[in-house]
Amino acid sequence: MVPVLIDLQEYEHAGEGANGTSYNHRTDESVMLKLYNESAPCEAIISELEAAHKVWALGIATPRPGQMVSDGNGRLGIRFKRIGNKKSFARAVGDDPGHVEEYARRFARMCLELHSTHLPEGEFRDIKQIDLELLESNPYFTESEKARVAAFIKAAPDADTAIHGDLQFGNAIFGDGGEFFIDLGDFACGSPLFDLGMVLLTCKYEGEDFLREAFHMEPDTAGKFWYYFAKEYWGEECDPDEMDRKLRPFAGLKTLIIERDARTYFPHFHALLAEVLQG
Repeated sequence: MVPVLIDLQEYEHAGEGANGTSYNHRTDESVMLKLYNESAPCEAIISELEAAHKVWALGIATPRPGQMVSDGNGRLGIRFKRIGNKKSFARAVGDDPGHVEEYARRFARMCLELHSTHLPEGEFRDIKQIDLELLESNPYFTESEKARVAAFIKAAPDADTAIHGDLQFGNAIFGDGGEFFIDLGDFACGSPLFDLGMVLLTCKYEGEDFLREAFHMEPDTAGKFWYYFAKEYWGEECDPDEMDRKLRPFAGLKTLIIERDARTYFPHFHALLAEVLQG
């Protein structure tokens, strides 16, 4: 896949993310650009582009992807159809915490629709296999811990349903034309439990400073987001605290992705796997 050379002067800065920077085209309002950090592996960018094309073709709500591009200075990116008046659910809650219930329930309905989507056999990788490979290459678990975590992953339910892979309120946006999932590099098939663990992690177990910096909200507000999300996703009779306890090990599993990307040990996420690690 040969990237198309672009002139970055034709774009204006639109925002920052963990993996790169977003830009809007100065004269073509239908085009936005996601330009990755220089450290981002080319194969990871190709994987995200391929996943985005396949997800969009299935009719799952995501901005239409275009070409892979290069800025000519070592950075690669992907062009997408621009969503006008775009805002992430995280930013929306941070800007207007009084409406956290509305945004949490809307996000939950998006997730319910995603998790009701059955994927063609062999089209996407299985989330369990992905996690097992990440576990094997992770340097922050002992061999005995790896064996226990691997057993937990293998015992989880199998499913052919759509899994975002990095499901959190910063990776869902709304704007002109509806609501959309973004950042599909970890998209897979499998049980929604693996996705829901990430929702729980970001709502209840992120550090306060990171929550404010990355997701623009206070911990109390994020906790309310989880409460209303759970009520919408599982029904009003659901006990959000009980779902927290059940999903905690799946939240802990997401450290495999986080430590892969950050290359840093996160003991507070490992702590969520305490029951699994203790056998």
